[in-house]
Amino acid sequence: MFHAIVWLDHHSARVLQFDVEHVASERIKAHTHHTRQHGSEVRSEHEFYGEVCEAMKGIEEVVVVGSSTAQADFKHYIEKHRPLVAKNVVGYESVDRPSDPQRVAVARQYFVKRDRMGADPGDMKRPAG
Repeated sequence: MFHAIVWLDHHSARVLQFDVEHVASERIKAHTHHTRQHGSEVRSEHEFYGEVCEAMKGIEEVVVVGSSTAQADFKHYIEKHRPLVAKNVVGYESVDRPSDPQRVAVARQYFVKRDRMGADPGDMKRPAG
């Protein structure tokens, strides 16, 4: 399976890999560190985004969906800290909280549209926000 959709907010993520017949799902939750230490929220966010990136390993084409704020934060993280993952993200779409089947339908529609256009992955990237 080389296509996936990642839905995320600042607390959890769903990574859905799919092909014509199958869908594999993985849920990732952010870990909250309750400390007074400066920067602990940023460290927790980086750990969370790192786990999302690990779940995306080996997936050739990924669409990231969710709130524009979460997308922008994730995009900033992967471009700065995980450029190899960033190159596999072919697009960003703002969506609310669809069900898993709705998420896969959004991704399938996105990839069909992208394939019809014969687009290079970099051509379809839209800045989040």
